[in-house]
Amino acid sequence: MKQLGDLERAVMEVLWNRAEPVTARDVARALAGDRDLAYTTVMTVLDRLTRKGFATRERDGRAWRYRAAASREEYVAELMLGALAMTGDRDAALVHFAQSMTGREAAVLRRALGLDKEPHKESEP
Repeated sequence: MKQLGDLERAVMEVLWNRAEPVTARDVARALAGDRDLAYTTVMTVLDRLTRKGFATRERDGRAWRYRAAASREEYVAELMLGALAMTGDRDAALVHFAQSMTGREAAVLRRALGLDKEPHKESEP
């Protein structure tokens, strides 16, 4: 299970929130309000994320443009599956997880499993 460090997660948030590929300078500017980071630090983090498979990059003149390799939701799903794999009793872990869901989340899961064909009601708890 690949996890992100704090700075990597902050950089990935920028990539996940952008529709178009971005440069290291774009990422540094986006993070400037929250963190005092050197441009070279941002470049290093983006390179590391690319090597780990979290980001992809393409040449644009002399610069690289980066984008997330997968969506935030796909990343979180991978983390959830990794956590599930760490348990000795997957069934028990799934039961605990299901019992902690809200009614709305359970309805989404039932629809995803093809168990509930009813459209989602926004008023469900």
